[in-house]
This record gives sequence, C-alpha cells and structure tokens, in this order.
Amino acid sequence: MGTDVWVVLVVGVVLIFGATKLPQIARNLGKAQGEFKKGLKEGAVDEGPVNPPPASAPTPPEGDQPTA
Repeated sequence: MGTDVWVVLVVGVVLIFGATKLPQIARNLGKAQGEFKKGLKEGAVDEGPVNPPPASAPTPPEGDQPTA
C-alpha cells in the first residue's frame, strides 16, 4: 500500500469519527489490546500441564455382561 492510500485512509477516518474522538478510540483500542494479552497469559497459566487420570481396570460395555 502506497502513501496515497494511507493519506486517503487517515482523512476518511478523521471525517467519519471526527478529530476529537480519535484519541478516545485509540485509548480504548489500547485498553482492549491489554485486556486481550492479559487474558492470553491467564489462559496459558490455567491450562498448564494436565495429568491424565490414573489408569484403572477397563469396564466392559453393558451389553457384553454375562447374565446369570
């Protein structure tokens, strides 16, 4: 993308949102990005190493049990 495209894009954004709203929008995007990264870190800590359940004797399906 050339410089022309970026200039048109910036002018379009300023016209749509107004110059006074742009700092607020940028601040909210920064906060959202921080919350997203924080959530990723918490998810990585929560998942950690998972130990499989202890192996026990397998139980046969109900249909294969002998009848008395």
